[in-house]
Amino acid sequence: MDIRDATTEDVAEIRRVAAESLRASYGHAIREDTIDAAVEKWYSTERVTNSLKEDAEVFVLAADESGVVGFAQSEISEGRETVGYLDWLHVVPEHRGEGIGSNLLTRLEQELIEADVDRLEGRVLTENEAGVTFYDEQGFSEVGERTVEIRDETFTERVYSTFLDSGEDEPTGLDEQTTDDGTPVHVAYDESVRGSDAPFFAVYLDDDRSERYGWMCGADDSLDIAMDTMERLECNGCGNRRKPVRWDAAYL
Repeated sequence: MDIRDATTEDVAEIRRVAAESLRASYGHAIREDTIDAAVEKWYSTERVTNSLKEDAEVFVLAADESGVVGFAQSEISEGRETVGYLDWLHVVPEHRGEGIGSNLLTRLEQELIEADVDRLEGRVLTENEAGVTFYDEQGFSEVGERTVEIRDETFTERVYSTFLDSGEDEPTGLDEQTTDDGTPVHVAYDESVRGSDAPFFAVYLDDDRSERYGWMCGADDSLDIAMDTMERLECNGCGNRRKPVRWDAAYL
């Protein structure tokens, strides 16, 4: 099995693997037309080609004599901390259970560490039981969850996070701060969403993360964040905006 960086010559194979993997993981829970729309949106030839040319993207794949059998991709977002967002890790159904996902993740983490990434964050719908198990087995911590609407259906997406091995003690993830009106809040540096300029970090009113306050902008540390009903975020201080990811309605 060859684990290597993906190239633009792999685009067609990447599209095939994504389609096979998504149908295997979510075909029992998500309508076929929604999965087809996701593949065409996220893995169009133009989008994959552009991703492979981006310096902020890490894209690795696994291949054997038959072709590409899996891949992993992560986008790097810099700010108060540098986060790698694990967008997808796909393995074709007939090769699952062979350790390919673990090997892809190891290669991905090595490249992220070389890029000075502090933390890796991933998300998975609870309907993907194999994906949930994978994150647990790989030592990720579940740090939160959110409700997502996918074509008029409601699903729960779990958020997983792990600090990459830098040889230093890992931070606790929570930092207590005070708002302008004197309210004590807890910023979760291990739970974020990517922004156009820097990540947004989840903010809670309590240290067990049971009561949400809002978000903090990682570009200027502002808590003055505008959010609409679709959880589109914008920092009123610097203009940093949340970028849509994965199953967000802005994609589908």
